Amino acid sequence: MKSNDAIEVSFQLHSGSRVPTRAADMHRAQSTGRLPRVTQVLALAIQFQHMIAQGDAKDYTDIARLGGLCRERISQIMRLGYLAPDIQVELLYLPPTATGRFPVSETSLRKIASLLSWTEQRQQWARLKALHRLA
Repeated sequence: MKSNDAIEVSFQLHSGSRVPTRAADMHRAQSTGRLPRVTQVLALAIQFQHMIAQGDAKDYTDIARLGGLCRERISQIMRLGYLAPDIQVELLYLPPTATGRFPVSETSLRKIASLLSWTEQRQQWARLKALHRLA
């Protein structure tokens, strides 16, 4: 890939076991709301990591340039990849919301991701869910 090539990243996550296949199903899935922002950002982090692993991008600076974002924002996004795998799965399978707003902020999740111990991360995540009555 040349250094001035642009990459467009798109993704769609589906909650539940069935992927909508017909136009009516797609409309129904969209009308129930949209995925929370934290789900979308975590999916981006996973996609960006995959791009680096596959050689489509060499580092965060490359991702930032390709995505038109600053390196600091890419670092923030990528920090979510440090969350314990089970927390990531929970976040990826959050149900759509009418507003797309989930009561837990990306900032609070990045603070949890900065903890080195997955056990501590799980404890903080449980506290945060209890605080927002998500458990």
